[in-house]
This record gives sequence, C-alpha cells and structure tokens, in this order.
Amino acid sequence: MTVVTRFAPSPTGYLHIGGARTALYNWLYARHHGGVFRLRIEDTDRARSSEDAVRKIIDGLAWFGLDWDEEIVSQFERRERHAEVARKLLAEGKAYHCWCSPAELEAMREQAKAEGKPMRYNGYWRDRDPAEAPKGVDPVIRLKAPQAGETTVEDKVQGPVTVRNDQLDDMVLLRADGTPVYMLSVVVDDIDMGITQIIRGDDHLTNTFRQVQLYNAIGTAPPDFAHIPLIHGPDGAKLSKRHGALGIEAYRDMGYLPAALRNYLLRLGWGHGDEEVIPTEKAIEWFDLDGVGRSPSRLDFVKLENLNGIYMRETPDAELLERITPNLEAALGRSLDDADRAILLLAMNGLKQRAKTLVELADSALFYLRAGPLPINEAAQKILTDDARALLGRLLVALSGLNDWTEAALEAEVNRVAEAEGLKLGKVAQPLRAALTGSNVSPGIFEVAAILGRDETLRRIRDVAGAS
Repeated sequence: MTVVTRFAPSPTGYLHIGGARTALYNWLYARHHGGVFRLRIEDTDRARSSEDAVRKIIDGLAWFGLDWDEEIVSQFERRERHAEVARKLLAEGKAYHCWCSPAELEAMREQAKAEGKPMRYNGYWRDRDPAEAPKGVDPVIRLKAPQAGETTVEDKVQGPVTVRNDQLDDMVLLRADGTPVYMLSVVVDDIDMGITQIIRGDDHLTNTFRQVQLYNAIGTAPPDFAHIPLIHGPDGAKLSKRHGALGIEAYRDMGYLPAALRNYLLRLGWGHGDEEVIPTEKAIEWFDLDGVGRSPSRLDFVKLENLNGIYMRETPDAELLERITPNLEAALGRSLDDADRAILLLAMNGLKQRAKTLVELADSALFYLRAGPLPINEAAQKILTDDARALLGRLLVALSGLNDWTEAALEAEVNRVAEAEGLKLGKVAQPLRAALTGSNVSPGIFEVAAILGRDETLRRIRDVAGAS
C-alpha cells in the first residue's frame, strides 16, 4: 500500500507555525515511506476564506521547502460530490431528514443542560414519520449514528482512545440550503484522495470519533490517525493561527533559514536520540511517528536563533548573499552592483560567523557598502576620543606607505605602530574598527581592511582622523 498523507489548511488566515509543523510531519512521513504528500485547501467557509490567504499558504509552504504531489485540491469545488454522499447515505437509511428549528434545537440544549446531560441533539426526527414534517421548511440531513457501544481510535501517537457512542449525537451532514458541513467534506475528500495516514494536531481528536462513524457509514475503512500535541508559546499559552506575529512569513521576515526552521520544528515534539542538528535528508531517513511525544512543546527563540546560526555558518556564501540582498537594497535605497556583490562574497565568511539571523547578517554587512562618511554608533563614538582620532591620523600615514595590502601585512604594520606608540594592539585596533565599520564590533579588522581595499580604508580613516 502506498502511503498518502495530506496537509489541509483553511485559508482564513496565515499559515501559522503550528500548521507549518503539521505540514512538515506529513511531508516527512510521506517522503520517509516513499509515499505521496498532498495539499488540500479547505475553503468551504466562503465568508472567511480569501484568495490572498490561499496564496500566502502556498507561498509559505514553498519558502519552507515543502513540495507537494499532484494538483492542489479545493474543497469548495468538490461540494457537489460531498452532497452526493450525504444523499446516498439518506437513500440507504444511514441518514435522515431533520426539520428542527433553531428554537427547538436551543430548547433541547437548555433541557440537557438543566438535566446535567451533554448538550446535543436528542434525535427527535431520527425515527419519526416524515409525513409529520412542517410545511414549507427545508430539512437538514443528519447521520444516523450508533447509539450503543463505543467508538475507538487506535491513535499512532496518543494510543487507543475511546468514547461512548451515547456521548455523540447525530451530526448534520447537509444543511437546509443543501451545502455540506465541514465534517462531511473532510471525510469524503480524504476517501477520494486515498489518504492513508492523517497526522494533525490533537485539537482535532474530538472530531475524529464522529469522522470514524461517518467512514463506517460510508463503508470505507478509516485511515490511520496520529494526533500530535500542540505547540505552546514561550509563555505557555496556546499558539493561535490568527496571531499574525506567529505566521510563517514572520519567521521568514525575522531572518530564519527554511532549513533551520524545519530542523527546529522537527525537534519541537519529535526526537531521535540526542541529535539536535538534523539536516533534511537525515530527517527523511529517520522520521516516523514512534518518535513523536505526547506532551505539548514550547517555543524557545533562543534555541531557534542558535540553531539558525549553525545553519547560516554552513550555508554557501553566495546563497546567503542572495537571501540578504532585499534587506541590503532596502536599507541602501539602491540596487547592488557587481562591485558590491564581489565585496560581500569576500566578506561573507567573516560576517556569518557572528550573525544568528539573516536580518543580523544584513545589518552587519551594510558598512561594507555605505558611502562615507559612515554613521557611527554610540559605542564607537565613545572609542573615537580626540586622542584616538589623533592616533588614527598617525596610523593613516603609516598605512599610506604600505605596499602589501593583505591581512598579514596590515596586522604587522598596525602592530608596529602600536609598539611605537607604547600601546597594546587593541588600543589601536579598536579605533581602527570604529573608523572602518562605524561600530565597536565586526569581523577581524585586518580582514575588513583587506576586503575594503587600500583606497576605501584610507578614505574612511581620513574621514574620522580629519575631524576634531
């Protein structure tokens, strides 16, 4: 049997981080088993669905690095097929018409509440003669669910979970206007798409018992279910998919690499021994449901940043340059030219050793590209005292006569000046760093000077040393 999994988001908001992890687990499970991973857009809620949200979900999955097989399925476009199944169940006596009004349903709930019973439909029209139906009222179609016994889900994460059937009511399948309800649409789509494994958040577990009853009524064996614990926020509260700051595009904009985020979300609820850094190819090789825990996970941005830093150091310099180009161009107000790119490629290895996000990387790279005079941050301004500026003036003279403009030669010359001034190297290197970068932190300053080149280095020193 070919494994077929699916990710089925509702386009009523952003692709939140919990949904991204669910998609990842389904994708990994399918790829691990040599199966199929499908994407379905559950857009039956027309009032809250939007094409913009659909596009953001698709774009988010593509940025995240998850590819799907076959065409994307629109649940709304299959509504006639869903209704057809409901009508077939009605014809087979497995469903029935119900003419209860909203007021009658509310009265049932209030009575059940007063009696301390579950607030649910009481089956009023289950066995009643349709001839008694009120005139001019369109009925809904309800599933004739089993009233005795139990429904058990052999969950691949939670273990066996059972509910008494008398705790479940006869759910609506088709509304009075002929439109199918979500629960029916999901089951019919999963059957028609050949889904063999449903991996989703454990907030869907209560729906699963009703869905299993519907599978049984249709006459199709249910797929395997695996309900994974939810992700909680840093404060322990549940994440909300409507919380814009938790949409996957926010993590992109904060400068995280897709591979790092995949690794982080993989480990947020699943483990493989003590392994923390797990490249995608290893994740595909190792992933299975037996490694998924039963307890909720909590987002830890410190861990995510540290992991992202590891991935950045392992990412090719040219790829990093392409990823930060939009940030750089926005900050500079111009496009990068070939000379800019050449400098940044030389500088990238040194820059990426310190940065933990692409945003940090772009910010730290800007000094290489800015036209003078450079903006000087507060910490660097404190370094550039009158004495330090005067020292830079003397260093400028020394460096102007240097013919071998390499890191080693620059370091040797700055060391010579420091010794002549009776200073430790840092007392010269720090003002030099402030002059060349506008900051008190940077990659190795001799590397910086070598990459900037003779003319730009001397110009930047002159800009600072010439001020008083």
